[in-house]
Amino acid sequence: MIYVNPEGPNANPDPLLSAQDIRETFARMAMNDAETVALTAGGHTFGKAHGAGDAGQVGSEPEGSSIEEQGFGWANTHGSGKGRDTITSGIEGAWTANPTQWDNGYFDLLFKHEDSWKLVKSPAGANQWTPANPDPEDLAPDAEDASIKVPTMMTTADMAMIRDPEYRKISKRFHENPDEFADAFARAWFKLLHRDMGPKARYLGPDVPDEDLIWQDPVPAGSTSYDVASLKEAIKGSGLSIAEMVETAWASASTFRGSDMRGGANGARIRLAPQKDWAANKPEQLAKVLAALTPLAEAHGASIADTIVLAGNTGIEMASGVEVAFTPGRGDASDAHTDVDSFAVLEPVSDGFRNFLLKNYSVSPEEMMLDKAQLLGLTAPEMTVLVGGLRSMGVSSDDRGIFSDGNTLSSDFFTTLLDMNVKWKATGSNSYEAHDRSSGELVRRATRYDLVFGSNSQLRAIAEVYAQDDNKDKFVHDFISAWNKVMNADRFDVA
Repeated sequence: MIYVNPEGPNANPDPLLSAQDIRETFARMAMNDAETVALTAGGHTFGKAHGAGDAGQVGSEPEGSSIEEQGFGWANTHGSGKGRDTITSGIEGAWTANPTQWDNGYFDLLFKHEDSWKLVKSPAGANQWTPANPDPEDLAPDAEDASIKVPTMMTTADMAMIRDPEYRKISKRFHENPDEFADAFARAWFKLLHRDMGPKARYLGPDVPDEDLIWQDPVPAGSTSYDVASLKEAIKGSGLSIAEMVETAWASASTFRGSDMRGGANGARIRLAPQKDWAANKPEQLAKVLAALTPLAEAHGASIADTIVLAGNTGIEMASGVEVAFTPGRGDASDAHTDVDSFAVLEPVSDGFRNFLLKNYSVSPEEMMLDKAQLLGLTAPEMTVLVGGLRSMGVSSDDRGIFSDGNTLSSDFFTTLLDMNVKWKATGSNSYEAHDRSSGELVRRATRYDLVFGSNSQLRAIAEVYAQDDNKDKFVHDFISAWNKVMNADRFDVA
């Protein structure tokens, strides 16, 4: 069990407390109880843990070792330092009597001795469990000489599989139905290894399963044959403001995470739970925008996902007079395609691009904005131009950072931010007011997301480039380029 302390929380050998840690940790990986038991039991069907001696006999890690070690590290001075003398986790022993083959030995042993597991110490001093009176067939082969038999063991995390009531039910079912267990492990293992690869469209090779799995965030193919120009004209006549169209498109697309290729505009999950109710998405405004765009999408044979992005593009074109490239073909996911619980973790608690902060955190807002930009695959100039452009079109959680009329894509945000005729004063942890240095008059408000572009030397240098009078066209060009990068971040079908 590499995801939690196998000895129990803080090495406390309490199986029920261990179960709490296991459940929480695996839930972060979107694994349910059945998948958790399958992975634990299946993973421990093979191999052994190593704790043949005092961990103090193991040297520094590769990076901390002397130069002549040449990256080997973890030199073990216990005996031969390998085989039966190996020291890693501190837990010592195999879980099953046949640790090199797939069988039901893990559950056989767990339930056979369920009333007689004894807490002992490994040679390394770690807490582990062993049968009080093992039969000869319960013993495992020695790591170097199969003719020698050694005790099997279980960790506290393994004991949780029969001590926690819910885990026990599943363990019992898998024990009595080995074929079901094998299938559950295969599926959970596949999920574990492919969870960060994104949608199935990114898979390559002859072994790609035909089955679509909900954790792959499946999206049906969208149409590419509708009249884009006609839909764009209909959007212009919808009565939606530039800010409403642009902000909704951003909200839809900016859920993308390059870390695991999840999120993005494809699927239009912004219209489904849980995204439609996220505070950052302004649910009332979102409902208004969707009510206007959905019938237009249906009337033109387009997906709502395409229509949301096209509306954002249309807003930018209205604000800039410059055409924004658009590639149709996004599909619309349904509730059946959406794992609500696993999507909940994508909720933005901070989005500096929209000037949104759910509450104060130990990490500063501007640091969280950098993290968001990194997840979106944006460079510092791309992050800068997007924030400035979105503010100029009226995208913010309130009036903070809005320094112009909101109807024009311009560099006004930067020219105003760099104005030296005002003095900024903090009015809260993430709220600031600018007062005219001469009259003392309040002239504008901003957040840390905004002011960092004037205070950080590297970001200020980029802001000054965009604030130049002769770089207005560059600003618009760069904004549209960065915008399209975000809108198409999840278009693996056209990459």
